[in-house]
Amino acid sequence: MSSLSRKIQNSLIAFIMATSVSALFVQSNIEFMKTEIFHIPVLFIVILGVSLFIAEDVRDSFKKVLWFDKREDKRPIWQVGIGSIFFFTQIGFVEVFARHLMHFNLGGMPLYCVFAFMNAFLLTVIYEEIFYEEEKTNVQIVKFKNRMK
Repeated sequence: MSSLSRKIQNSLIAFIMATSVSALFVQSNIEFMKTEIFHIPVLFIVILGVSLFIAEDVRDSFKKVLWFDKREDKRPIWQVGIGSIFFFTQIGFVEVFARHLMHFNLGGMPLYCVFAFMNAFLLTVIYEEIFYEEEKTNVQIVKFKNRMK
């Protein structure tokens, strides 16, 4: 399962990198950067291809920066990492492929950010139930006292 989880994470990270670069050039004045095939920017396709090769290194770099391997309880930082991947994937999708959704807001907060945050939370919980493997050495045994006296 961890191999599948790693592939999913790497592909989502590559998608985030490709949408981030593409979003910069979607609104620019450079016309050849706006070239699209079936409403998919050509720049996105090129950057996605390149990003797939470096996504594993980017993921490992974040693990090193956040000292993931040195933590006793890896679960909270794992949840934050997965949640941020889901959040930025949805934000990137809206910025490149659904810009018409960027105009709606909820009391000053862009509505697509609100929905992306809620969806990222739910997706993190679902993803954790499927892929998170708790190490047996980190599980602490808790003894309960009998309070019914």
